[in-house]
Amino acid sequence: MSKPQIISNPADVQKAAREWKKEGLSIGLVPTMGYLHDGHRSLIHKAVEQNDRVIVSIFVNPIQFGPNEDLDNYPRDLEADTAVCESEGVDIIFHPEPKDMYGDHFLTHVEVDEITKVLCGRSRPVHFKGVTTVVNKLMNISKADRAYFGQKDAQQLAVVKKMVKDLNIDIEVVGCPIVREEDGLAKSSRNKYLSPEERKAAVVLSRSLNRAHALMDEGERNADKIRSTISDELSKEPLADPEYVSVVDSETLQDIKGDINDPVLVAIAVRIGSTRLIDNFSFEL
Repeated sequence: MSKPQIISNPADVQKAAREWKKEGLSIGLVPTMGYLHDGHRSLIHKAVEQNDRVIVSIFVNPIQFGPNEDLDNYPRDLEADTAVCESEGVDIIFHPEPKDMYGDHFLTHVEVDEITKVLCGRSRPVHFKGVTTVVNKLMNISKADRAYFGQKDAQQLAVVKKMVKDLNIDIEVVGCPIVREEDGLAKSSRNKYLSPEERKAAVVLSRSLNRAHALMDEGERNADKIRSTISDELSKEPLADPEYVSVVDSETLQDIKGDINDPVLVAIAVRIGSTRLIDNFSFEL
């Protein structure tokens, strides 16, 4: 299997994409910030399966990080990432520097309202504006037919889908299931920040969601009961500091009060030590 091309210049990726389009080939895009794990691999695998050519972007996007977040310390390993992409049959790794993406005087941003102000958006007010801006750029640069995102970042997936719908972007957004460790912890690049003790404690996220899911499977439909069940389980872990425990409408991401009558997203954000982790599940009635 040939090594993927590593390209930093957006114009060079656009040129390759135009050539592929002339040949009638379909293009899949997998936007990542690198430090690829099995969750990313599952997205890449699906993209390779469904498209003639695949572009994986590896770009730690500075404009989606707020003050005092982990931009400088965000893990990076291009050599290992390239090996993953090569093993999956990726054609191009798009690996720009911030100056390649934003130049010296960048003034244009893409912003989705309302659904970015809840859940993670409450504590990360600049985050989704940075995400939608870079994803819009990546879609334009890659000329992709399909773009692949993990359901672990459920709010991000909803925001990207809304942006694509509202702006009539001609691309299919494909959501892929959460990939987990054997003990249930959702795969995340940030898991590497956890100490051995914190790593053990972090399983409380999936354990609390599993309790809530089991309750809903048994017929429980009261959103307050679901939230309290999760909170009670989280409270048993001294290292867990919950940021939010939410039951929201799957489409609007607004909190459900009282009984659940429509599909919901049950989502949590929890700090284990200094590491912020998220997890969720969707429930169809």
